[in-house]
Amino acid sequence: MQIKLGFGAIPKPQYVFVSREADYCWYMLAEDEKRIPIYDKALTGVITGIEVNKKVETKFGAAEKNDLYILADKPYIIRSGSDSYFSKTLLLSLDVLTSEQLLKPLTITVSPGDKTVVFCKIYDPFTYRSLGFIWDEHKEIDWQVLAQRISLKLNVNYQPNHQESTEISANTTTDKIHECFIAETDTYLAQLNWTPEQGKEYLQQTYGKRSRLQLTNTEFQEFINYLKFQVTTK
Repeated sequence: MQIKLGFGAIPKPQYVFVSREADYCWYMLAEDEKRIPIYDKALTGVITGIEVNKKVETKFGAAEKNDLYILADKPYIIRSGSDSYFSKTLLLSLDVLTSEQLLKPLTITVSPGDKTVVFCKIYDPFTYRSLGFIWDEHKEIDWQVLAQRISLKLNVNYQPNHQESTEISANTTTDKIHECFIAETDTYLAQLNWTPEQGKEYLQQTYGKRSRLQLTNTEFQEFINYLKFQVTTK
């Protein structure tokens, strides 16, 4: 993801919504709330998190949604109804993936079904193979339990580590947390051969800060996910 200097759009994640239409299955919203169709059927990036059964207000009233976070050319959030076929097939696909697979770029695709149905399928962009599941067995699934299991797996997968997982308890001090974050970013910066000045320039352009110690925990995690993506696509 390249940082563009000068005037431009506000740097915030781009929401992508799922809907079965005549010639597209997902779309973005313009500032005036008009739909911007996405005719491509695939989005490739690194999955960085998921929020399940999230209550949001829509023009039709309150609804439960699932938000999938993906880092690609920019951060994206794919939002779909928690009870939709897209969400269910997404969760089934994520369930079969290993922690190692989840650290690499994956391709999320949409496939139109009957009437208003949209299915999701995940591909390995390096082998062009789908990472499948057996849809015929879905009727016996407790979707609430599955959603929580996927959420836990992704959250654990993206906890800071020193090449191996580092558990951060609720009692851990801010300084200790920052030590864990810095150790992890050191690992990725070394793999990317970034100089200290390159790191400072990125922090300045992205967060308006010159030091990692000035980052919030959320900004630190975003920085780690960005570096991780650069390493996996290097």
